[in-house]
Amino acid sequence: TFAIPPLLEVIRKDLNLTEIDIGRAGIASFVGSIFSRLAMGPACDVFGPRVASATLSLLTAPIVLSTCLISSPQGFILVRFLIGFCLGNFVASQFWMSSMFSGCVVGLANGFAAGWANVGSGLTQLAMPLVYSLFTSCLNIPSFISWRIAFIFPAIFQAVTAIMVLVYGQDLPDGNYKRKKITGTKYHKPSENILSILLNGLKNYRGWILGLTYGFCFGVELTTDNIIAEYYYNRFHVKIDVAGAIAASFGLANCVSRPVGGIISDKMGKRFGMRGRLWSLWVVQTVAGLLCVLLGRVNTVGVSVLVMACFSLFVQAASGLTFGIVPFVSKRSLGVISGMTGSGGTLGAVITQLLLFSGSSKFSTQTSISIMGLMMLVFTLPITLIYFPRWGGMFCGFSIYEDDENFHQID
Repeated sequence: TFAIPPLLEVIRKDLNLTEIDIGRAGIASFVGSIFSRLAMGPACDVFGPRVASATLSLLTAPIVLSTCLISSPQGFILVRFLIGFCLGNFVASQFWMSSMFSGCVVGLANGFAAGWANVGSGLTQLAMPLVYSLFTSCLNIPSFISWRIAFIFPAIFQAVTAIMVLVYGQDLPDGNYKRKKITGTKYHKPSENILSILLNGLKNYRGWILGLTYGFCFGVELTTDNIIAEYYYNRFHVKIDVAGAIAASFGLANCVSRPVGGIISDKMGKRFGMRGRLWSLWVVQTVAGLLCVLLGRVNTVGVSVLVMACFSLFVQAASGLTFGIVPFVSKRSLGVISGMTGSGGTLGAVITQLLLFSGSSKFSTQTSISIMGLMMLVFTLPITLIYFPRWGGMFCGFSIYEDDENFHQID
């Protein structure tokens, strides 16, 4: 998914892509991931994250490889749509960490796993232009062939990691789902089916709110990954490898910022309970929105990179803070809630890409970035509506009439 944007200028010239084609392709990549994330949650609940994750990666790796064969704008849009399905692995990752770790450290576990996973977006922004330059400059291979060869590497890497997950992964601290089914001690009660688990999660309004707010932290991050290299290339006229390096720094910040968000969530949860987790998310995501507004207003490359670096830290920390809350919404439908939240992230990316960066927007890219920041500020406010009867909300205390079992919705 993230391997295409850093080479977009090269691909554009070879395939004669218009701004509208590029915008539609970006939207298509996010639409594909919405479906896969929605499906991945229930799949994890039923089959376990190990099999679900590895299967998705193995199915989409050949599609990544098929990027080498694109010959038309329509083919480009289709491939981006299909590759987008692999982003469903994010839900499997968060489900996996939430199943493996206790509540007191689940924010850190989720933040660390997602942060290091999203580092891949930064690495591809950095590596793909370098691989392309290696073929064109050192091996004198024509440009229209070099960018195609470059996509062989992410396809192979994805397939290898999928096999490693399947062989070395473990669903739960005490075994895999298949084995636990045989012993009758599976995570969910044997009488439950995928439909009841799905409906239970869909009825929980907290999952919908977290999906909405996540759409304007992680969704904004995805959109930024899609447009940031091209933005610096076109607005500040830097070289393509420099633009790739700048864009890479945005993604690479995940190795620190997401885990820090998880740590903050756990620390505030330990000190102030759920109220601390909710307030931390609201504050951090609001600051990220303000920085996004500022990013579109600065006019020098140095200051812009500095603001982008600060923005990346806060918007990615907000994503980590979100998944410090998700595991507490519903133990019974954890996969569904994770899928709803994760899908909300990609839906937010679709909305921002469609409205602001589709190629038909009347606003300039820098103005669109600032508008995206304003949208973040508005859609962070629903966090104030989240209330847990057992622990309270941002402004209300807990209910003395609600016990732990009702909170987790285990019938």
